[in-house]
Order: sequence, then structure tokens, then C-alpha cells
Amino acid sequence: MLPLSDYLEIAVNAAHAGAAILKNYQSAPGSLIIDFKGRYDLVSQADRESEKAIIEILQSGTPELGIIAEESGGMQQGLATWHIDPLDGTTNYLHGIGHFAVSIGLVAHAGTMDPTGKILEADTPVLGVIYDPVREEIFTAMRGVGAWRNGQRIQHSGVKNLENSLIAVGIPVKEFENIDSYMMIIKDVVLSTRGIRRQGAAALDLAWVACGRVDGYFEEKLNTWDIAAGVIIAQESGAIVSDPLNEHAPWPAAGRLVAASPAIHGSLSAIYRSHMQN
Repeated sequence: MLPLSDYLEIAVNAAHAGAAILKNYQSAPGSLIIDFKGRYDLVSQADRESEKAIIEILQSGTPELGIIAEESGGMQQGLATWHIDPLDGTTNYLHGIGHFAVSIGLVAHAGTMDPTGKILEADTPVLGVIYDPVREEIFTAMRGVGAWRNGQRIQHSGVKNLENSLIAVGIPVKEFENIDSYMMIIKDVVLSTRGIRRQGAAALDLAWVACGRVDGYFEEKLNTWDIAAGVIIAQESGAIVSDPLNEHAPWPAAGRLVAASPAIHGSLSAIYRSHMQN
């Protein structure tokens, strides 16, 4: 069985180390070197140095585990692999918008025993840490144990119907072949709910579902490092997280997800499916 309590402490330390670098550069934005991986895909010196600091701590404390990180890549190894986004919300960060986070998730591999004593049949997130350095909020979770914000237990909003819900949405920024269909989903959600918010940081969208600030969230074209931590945090809050086009998947590793309070998850997923196909 994985020693998740020990791993959680190490991941929290790593998240704080990465965030400290982000905050240092935030106070002197003119010193940042920015590269353009694509028109909508930016990477800065802050991303790279934050990731390096995180990896050094994780490698030192958990050498038996694999690491996959947004900027430096990596590979699966051992019983579980860390999935790291050193700066989720890079565009917000570079524009001086204070909505970004460090995200560190641990995905246990098939055949590993989870904290409940169950042998996992497929790769599954089992631990998550999301640190928002602007609000000084740290969201954490362990599979089968629960989810917390700054040490206080959290749970989803418990909203009972879609019309009273506030929904977070992410808009894919790298691939646009389905953009017309995707905008139809957004239109239907606007017409069916209290409103939507597009905030630009997938990890925080999932964390906010977990603590009830928003009632649901959907997005696609995401990577595992964007969502590994947020998925387990939202699930441990009691929210339902699934791939709306493959609801039998153990987790939405394909990068397409709907996360929501249980009472509205089915309706939100149905809106998504009404406009999108595999």
C-alpha cells in the first residue's frame, strides 16, 4: 500500500517551493523570459524554475515514483507517478491576473492497493495538492480519506437543480476543430443555469467545485498534469467527475471532463453529449 500521508507532506512542501518562485517573479514581471510554444501556449522562466524546484523535492522524497511534468516531460515508474503542473493558469499569470496555482497529483498504477485496501484495476488518481498562492489556499485530498482546504474538510455545494447552479467552463485554446459544437454547449449551459465563469485555471476550477464555490465545471483538450490533482480533490469532496463521452473510464485521463455536484452531474453531462461525439 502506498504511504499516502507521507507522500502528501512531501507534495505540500513541493507545492510551496514552486509557488515561492512564482511569487518572486510576480513581483518583478519585467525580468521574466517568455517563450511561445504556440499563439495560445506560453511558457515562462517562472514555469520552468517552479517545475525544477518541485521535481527536486519529489525526486528526493519519493525516488521510487515516476514523474510526468508539463515542461520537462518524464515517464511512469514504480507503483505510482506524479503529474505536475508548476503553473496552471500561465496566461493569467503573465497578464497580471491573480488566478493561478501549482498542481501536483499522484496517479497510482493498475495493480496497486489503494488506502481502502482495494487493488486498483486501472491507473487512478489517489492524492492531490493544489496551491493558490494569491489567496494562500491549499487544497488537498487522499483517496478514500477526504478533501480539505487549509486543513478544513470541504464538500461540494449540494445544489439540487441545474437552474440554480453556477458553472465554471474552460475553453480549449490549442485545438479548434470542435469549437462551433463546443460553443453550443456553452450556450445551452448559459440558458440552463444561473451563469457561467471562465477563469482560466483548470486546477482551481476543480478545487472550487470541491469547496462549493461553483457547482460544476466542464472542459476538454486537457492534459493529465492539468487535472490529476483536481480530479481526486473533487471526488473526495463528494462531487462526481467523469469523461462525458466515456463514463466507464476510471478517470478522465483523455482530458475531457465534467465535474459537478451529484444532483446536476447527469444533466450537465447530457448537455455536453448532445453536441459532441467521440
